[in-house]
Amino acid sequence: MRNDQTRQMSESIRLNSVLAVSGGFMDAYSYLQRDHVFANAQTGNILLFGVNLSEGNFYTSLRYLLPFMSFAFGILLAEEVRMRHVGHRFFHWRQVAVLIEALILAGVSFIPLSVNNLANALTSFACGIQVQSFRKTHGNSMATTMCIGNLRSGVHNLCHYMHTRERKYLSNAFIYFDIILCFVIGAIAGSRFVALWGIRSILFSSALLICSLIMMFTDYEKKQAASEHEHPEV
Repeated sequence: MRNDQTRQMSESIRLNSVLAVSGGFMDAYSYLQRDHVFANAQTGNILLFGVNLSEGNFYTSLRYLLPFMSFAFGILLAEEVRMRHVGHRFFHWRQVAVLIEALILAGVSFIPLSVNNLANALTSFACGIQVQSFRKTHGNSMATTMCIGNLRSGVHNLCHYMHTRERKYLSNAFIYFDIILCFVIGAIAGSRFVALWGIRSILFSSALLICSLIMMFTDYEKKQAASEHEHPEV
């Protein structure tokens, strides 16, 4: 029964679509509002780190190195939360991870533009938590904070469908493309909100994560009730 709980809580299309919107929003926010640094796309950050390093722009290169390192620490924290809270009776470890991420992003909204390095580091830290905590949708390996892997897997499944005509591959392809579309929607929303609310706009992403937390809690309660109904205490 535990596997069903985990799947419903963390692998539903609905939940991961909301998380993908938040992921796209965070990247747009950090890039447009915080010195053109990526919150999620760490490949881009490492590229810009190397370019600036080669040109002797040592201080500027740190602008891109810090988010990369913070992203890694976010992954580390998510794993620590998982190992310490797995199997908890009253809440799922991913709920703890999402709550931490939401609180971090809420804090970022109060960091002034003069301290963008800190804001970007914290945003990437939150992204690292998310990318480690939510890695599947309907049993398919998937990321809600980046698109390259999803694009590869979506096209891969589409190609298999074209050759086999098995609908499961077409269904999988649409799931990957749905997550990519939600990421784009998040990026569009981020662009609009940044223009309106500036540094405070990241609160929208925090609100999306709170919605995700509520969705996970509701699903968990339903599963717990179903489990108790099927296996009543003697």
